[in-house]
Amino acid sequence: MSFLTPLFLLGGLAIVGPILYHLVRRTTREKQRFSSLMFLLPSPPRLSNRKRLEHWLLLLLRCAALALLALGFARPFLRQAPVDDPTAAQPKRIVVLVDISASMRRDGVWAAARERAEAVLRRAGPADQVALYPFDRQASALVSFEDWNRTAPAERVAFAVGRLATLTPSWAGTQLGSALVTAAEALGENEDGKAAPGPRQIVLVSDLQSGSRLDALQAYEWPKGVDLVLEPVKARTPGNAGVQLVAEGPDSTRAVDAPVRVRVSNSADATREKFKLGWTALRNGNTDTTGELIGAPIDAYVPPGQSRVFSLPVPKGVAAPEVITLQGDPEAFDNTVHVIPHAQQRATVLWIGSDVAEDVRQPLFFLRRAFVETPRVAVRVLASAPAATLSPADLSGSTLIFLTDAVPADKAAALRAEVEAGRTLVFLPKSAAAAATLGALTGREGLALVETKPANYAMLGEIDFQHPLFAPFADPRFSDFTKIHFWQYRKLDAAALSGARVVAKFDSGDPALLEMPLGKGKLYVLNSGWHPDDSQLAVSSKFVPLLWSLLEQSGGVASFVTQYAIGERLTLPAGVNATGLLAPDGTTTPLAGGATDVPVPARPGIYTLTGGAKPQRFAVNLEPTESRTAPLSTDDLEQLGVPVARPKAEVVATVENKTMLQGIESENRQKLWRWFIAATLAVLLVETALAGWTARRATLRTEEVPS
Repeated sequence: MSFLTPLFLLGGLAIVGPILYHLVRRTTREKQRFSSLMFLLPSPPRLSNRKRLEHWLLLLLRCAALALLALGFARPFLRQAPVDDPTAAQPKRIVVLVDISASMRRDGVWAAARERAEAVLRRAGPADQVALYPFDRQASALVSFEDWNRTAPAERVAFAVGRLATLTPSWAGTQLGSALVTAAEALGENEDGKAAPGPRQIVLVSDLQSGSRLDALQAYEWPKGVDLVLEPVKARTPGNAGVQLVAEGPDSTRAVDAPVRVRVSNSADATREKFKLGWTALRNGNTDTTGELIGAPIDAYVPPGQSRVFSLPVPKGVAAPEVITLQGDPEAFDNTVHVIPHAQQRATVLWIGSDVAEDVRQPLFFLRRAFVETPRVAVRVLASAPAATLSPADLSGSTLIFLTDAVPADKAAALRAEVEAGRTLVFLPKSAAAAATLGALTGREGLALVETKPANYAMLGEIDFQHPLFAPFADPRFSDFTKIHFWQYRKLDAAALSGARVVAKFDSGDPALLEMPLGKGKLYVLNSGWHPDDSQLAVSSKFVPLLWSLLEQSGGVASFVTQYAIGERLTLPAGVNATGLLAPDGTTTPLAGGATDVPVPARPGIYTLTGGAKPQRFAVNLEPTESRTAPLSTDDLEQLGVPVARPKAEVVATVENKTMLQGIESENRQKLWRWFIAATLAVLLVETALAGWTARRATLRTEEVPS
């Protein structure tokens, strides 16, 4: 038998009390009745110490009561074999999420994150299952549960730590919400597809910056039994300032030499508020952020917790300034912005018809005014008579051709050849007499155009907004074409043009606009003009966007975006046909021929698409949210249903601790002290009864003594 609190056994020494009481108790030997004592001198009674014990049974009962009481308070228990942990058969499953986003590049953050992650891996027990998931814009398994289970138990921690050592922070943003969803789903099932038993836990090692995106958690129901433990890390220096380019729309009319607008943001815990902003040149494909700024820098005063927009003039006489640098901030990971200078695109449109350019009732008059020159695009319109000989230079330099009148057969054949080579031709017949030319262009003999004049007017009753030409009008705010009235049009049987796609129809059901592929190019047939004799299209708000959409579809204007953030998709316009991607360090990554959707490179810098008709350059920068390095509140996670738990201090389980814990568990289970207390009460009852009986017996004996 063992005792949980053996010091209470010292209470057993109280047994000495009853023994001494029985030994020391003094009484007169006997009582004798006597007559008057008035004539005798007072004399105290003679007492004698008892040299032998009386009432042994009472003494034993009293000693037993004190001994049982001491044993009860000492909490005795019988040692047993330790009971197995009920969760031992259900190992803990842990996903360690390690943040490798761009904000982890701050001073001291990544080193602290690696130490925290290694500590979590080393704390894993032999029965635990651990997975390691690094994340930035997305999370991926660096060490999966399958990898952990396939590795020998003695080598698992070293294997995971070795994989962790290969990680470095990226330049991408922080998609914390999607990373948590990925980790929670990874904890959901075992290798056999069944639900995973036992405790499940996600350990997040991150700087928890407020720029982390949590969108994926808004519509996600967090699984029960999955806890999130935070392991936050901090930079050595508080505060951070970052610079971002103020986005401009693709239709911006900013002048080429206009100042560039940038936003400087300063964190709330920053210790600095005065910075310098200026241009830096590229050297050998790299950004020189430590050298002197080009031209006169701007003094940027941004108090902590605020952001301000500055206009930075482009320096004169400097070849291609493409990098804006913020100086004065110790955290340099977000202090540069790459900028592609604006360059005006030039396109040529060929008009073949008998129109007079200054006639306000002819289509050419409205066409010239629709293609007004902007800082982004300059369109040159070349007019040619139907019977005039076409210049090869004019044909080769024109990507969009308009034809309004009948032309000779040889000229129609030449135009068809140009379309088959990749040009776009819009056939806009002014009268039904141009039907033969349409037949020569399409290779369909016997085509007929019928002049049609509605009773009042016709409208566009059906439009295919899925077609790229009308895609800009797909929004319900811009899709109403019912206010455009057509006074007359040329009726064409669409069935006669096999392979043609009807893009728009009149309310009468007759085709208004058809598209027919010819070789590598396209032929559009518009059965009504936009001039006042035919319709109100030229005075409609839809006219200019529609012509520009035609120009973009023909490849005359490349709607190529030059500013991207890491993690976005690069959509190449038709006609680029790039075969390689040139990086700032001079390396080239091959691209699949004709690829139109490629991922944006994972590092900031100026990149060039090569192999096409002309090189296309674009800039890649950090996501602006990465500059928001202030700590994220845990309330934001809990409001989205994520249970956040604090890491608990580890208790070193020594042999003595284990023995004590096993003793406490055994004592709590057995509770022998209750039996000792019950026995004490029973002994006291017997002792009380015996003592009373003994006292009554002694009284009776005294009364029976004769006087």
